[in-house]
Amino acid sequence: MRILIAADSFKGSLTSTEAGTAVASGLRAGFAEIGIRAEIEVVPMADGGEGTIEAYAAACGGEKIPAVCPGPLGDSVTAEFLVLPDGTTAVIESARSCGLMLVAGRENILRSDTSGLGRQIRTALERRPEQILIGLGGSATNDWGAGMASALGVRFLDREGRVLRPNPAGLADLRTIDTSGLDPRLRAVRFKALSDVDDPLLGLRGAAAVFAPQKGADAETVKRLEEIGEQFADAVESSLGRRFRDRPGSGAAGGLGFGLAAFLGAELRPGIEAMIEAAGLHRRAESADLLVTGEGRLDAQTRYGKTAAGISRLARKTGLPCVAFCGSIDGPVSDYVPDMFAAAYDIRPAADSLADAIARGAHYLEILARRSAGEIAALASRFAANLV
Repeated sequence: MRILIAADSFKGSLTSTEAGTAVASGLRAGFAEIGIRAEIEVVPMADGGEGTIEAYAAACGGEKIPAVCPGPLGDSVTAEFLVLPDGTTAVIESARSCGLMLVAGRENILRSDTSGLGRQIRTALERRPEQILIGLGGSATNDWGAGMASALGVRFLDREGRVLRPNPAGLADLRTIDTSGLDPRLRAVRFKALSDVDDPLLGLRGAAAVFAPQKGADAETVKRLEEIGEQFADAVESSLGRRFRDRPGSGAAGGLGFGLAAFLGAELRPGIEAMIEAAGLHRRAESADLLVTGEGRLDAQTRYGKTAAGISRLARKTGLPCVAFCGSIDGPVSDYVPDMFAAAYDIRPAADSLADAIARGAHYLEILARRSAGEIAALASRFAANLV
């Protein structure tokens, strides 16, 4: 059995490498018990959220550069970015400066902003890259990219021309935008925003409605964010003469996708597609019998740009079966099998609690993979027979 494992990180529990290694160890042991030798390759994956820099470093190499910048609430954090070996491309993970983990227990979405990302970009510009890839996902913010833009020279003004703080609370009084001070070095750089979702900026699938509750917003705050967000989009689009709010991914990371497209001309694309290209997974899959993926939770968002869905699509293109290992599965397995995966397994039933599953994720993944090896071998065999 030649197996290619391309799993995402399990948020709060395991990195992509740790998750993939645990599954590989379990499958290798399980196959050995039934007399099957397994050749297993683990390739770290990410879709734009946490782990993006590590996945690109594993796939491409490069140099990690520290950038001291403000976190979501203004306190100083050090956020590394990656410069790829040829020196022409920088990879930035916005979660390192704007991530929810940076404000755990003190979330304040109305006063959080993405200024830290702007500082990361400014530091990256000192290396004179031709292209900057920005991973979106895992943010604590819902400022539509205003903080990022402000740190790069954009001014947000009220009716009297006073400069506003670039967070949702401050932007409630926004009337006009001044982009004349935008850092001129930006014009020489191509930007790509790598998103793990394809949600638009506003509406029932927008940044506030879908993701703000995960960042501590109650129903009243979600409504306020939606109202301010619409005013913000109106002001930005009126000033720039173009519409960005409906682009797939514009609602990612609290509307950061919108801000990157509007102020930096960024191309919005699925992060997992870019990662598959960088890691050369199409080529690697040519010699595999089975693809294995995974993430912390399979749920309704999985289909809209997450790693597991991207690997599932790759499996269909290459004619391979795809199996998913995850922390938990939302809803019945039939929601995902056989439509997305040939089989899907989760560790949650075996753990004593959610906290136990998070703390000992690698242990449970390894056991689950070992116990599932016989079933997976039979599944792969049937799949191969059907292709003959």
